[in-house]
Amino acid sequence: MRAGDPKRADVSHFLRRRSTLPIWADLAWRIGLIIALIAVVLLVHWLHRDGLHDTLDDHISFIDVLYFTTVTVTTVGYGDIVPVSPTARLFESFVVTPIRLFVWLLFLGTAYSLFFRKSVYRWRMARIQKSLQNHIVACGFGISGSEAVREMIERGTDPHEIVVIDGSEDRLAEAEALGCNIMRGDATRDDTLSDARISRARAVLVSAGRDDTSILITLTVRHLSPKVPISIVVRNEDNEFLARQAGATTVINPVSFTGLLLAGSDNGPHIAEYIADLAASAGRVYLNERAVNADEVGKPLSSITTGLGVRIYREGAVIGFAEEGAKALMAGDMIIEIVPNYLTEPA
Repeated sequence: MRAGDPKRADVSHFLRRRSTLPIWADLAWRIGLIIALIAVVLLVHWLHRDGLHDTLDDHISFIDVLYFTTVTVTTVGYGDIVPVSPTARLFESFVVTPIRLFVWLLFLGTAYSLFFRKSVYRWRMARIQKSLQNHIVACGFGISGSEAVREMIERGTDPHEIVVIDGSEDRLAEAEALGCNIMRGDATRDDTLSDARISRARAVLVSAGRDDTSILITLTVRHLSPKVPISIVVRNEDNEFLARQAGATTVINPVSFTGLLLAGSDNGPHIAEYIADLAASAGRVYLNERAVNADEVGKPLSSITTGLGVRIYREGAVIGFAEEGAKALMAGDMIIEIVPNYLTEPA
């Protein structure tokens, strides 16, 4: 499914945002609100105590009012003290009953937040982890990482096949809005990557914003998954070699790429535009990588019918379309081809 697919237009996701309040402050305001509500009910009961009747001694003391308030707010009472006047009964019906329900909701919400939510999160996480297989892990959702994830989705990747790891809740909210699986954590740590099932991933994208952090993530990923392809973004040319030494399969330097576009524009005004066209899913053409088909073995690269063949990767060697090796495709070759994007082609 490629750019402009109508099936993706109606997909919506709710944003998740963690509370900025610490646990003790969250608990304190809930308890304070409950005490305030009980105090209001207690005050009204005391002022209108003549509307109450004690079946034991026909006398309503402050202790009786306090007792009646607490059991009424938390339960429905025991029947030993009852409202008898119309005013008292109306107050119990239209004020105390909603307060009682609200207090119980606060109790249940507090219990969920402090005790059950972690269990629910663990259960949901276990379900997601169980379904993760042949997925993509994006370590970092900054400018480069977010653009890469959006581009993959535009090119037809199911967002449920993408796991985004980042330390920023705002960035994770953006990733969650796209439909991706998200995890707040440090991608340089073994346990974070293990929770993302890195050993079962088909690809890892690393764009942490700092070259040293990205290289450390790459080392950690390679330690946990020796064969997974790793693409890393580095901004310093000196770190490209270090990134490859760390185990990166593909090293991308956006600064160098920008320089190539600028230099190319000097040779012709449309070269940079065409390079950008190749790189984006919304362009009229795009680059595609695939394995050679059985019926293509022995034929020249120029004979393929799925696109315009431009390069061959054969046992670690790079073969251009004009080189001798391109005259006969071999089993196991990987072909880079330029394919027309029919969704953007003019009618």
